[in-house]
Amino acid sequence: MNSFLQVSTATPAREEAVTLAQGAVKARLAAGSQVIGPVTSVFWHLGEFGEGQEWRLLLTTTTERYPELERYLLDAHPWDNPEVIAVPIAHGAPRCLEWITNSVTPKD
Repeated sequence: MNSFLQVSTATPAREEAVTLAQGAVKARLAAGSQVIGPVTSVFWHLGEFGEGQEWRLLLTTTTERYPELERYLLDAHPWDNPEVIAVPIAHGAPRCLEWITNSVTPKD
């Protein structure tokens, strides 16, 4: 049985978030993605306190596909050191979890 994850990152512009989402889903690294924003972020970065607007990207995948999804996000992201975080999906509707599995399974 697969384990499932919700993965998040953020970008400075909507278009960049959509591009990352499209690449991940087309490559079957994520079953789907949502782009949310703009959101206000408050953070520490490079030793400085900051605040800014970002576009939040949420993706669903399996633990098996996560390493490749992480690699893709880090390589394709516009920032040098983006936040990429995965949290487990504790429960989900069986048909939804089946959809995630089928969507991220590479097709021959």
